Amino acid sequence: MKIAIITMLGVAALGVYTLRAQDASKSVWDGIYTDDQAKKGSAAYAEQCASCHGDQLTGGEMAPPLAGGEFLSNWNGLSVGDLFERIRTGMPPANPGKLSREAKAEIVAYLLAFNKFPSSSKDMPSNTEMLKQFRIDAQKPGK
Repeated sequence: MKIAIITMLGVAALGVYTLRAQDASKSVWDGIYTDDQAKKGSAAYAEQCASCHGDQLTGGEMAPPLAGGEFLSNWNGLSVGDLFERIRTGMPPANPGKLSREAKAEIVAYLLAFNKFPSSSKDMPSNTEMLKQFRIDAQKPGK
């Protein structure tokens, strides 16, 4: 009886691991945000982020770029959840709690749109664990 239970727990754990591994294979190239979210994010970015990161997301004296090769190189292989958490917990620097999770998700949607990643028909969630399922790939993976 104990062996059967241990075997079932092992199989269940393997199933969870396999499910997580499959989730990690999603990419920003699969679409994760809506055009409406990116539009709202554009307005929030202009108001809250552009003074440091620039109108064209090129970065500033003390702020890194949020678009282009350097940005993609820095985030390549990491998850959208990682990017979201960086913004959620640290931006804007003077008051990281100023914006809601939804507003920060809209800003991430804008960053993805600006970097030419495709949109989706579903809104991007503002839940970090769900966003960790999507990997940032600088180049579109081969299918």
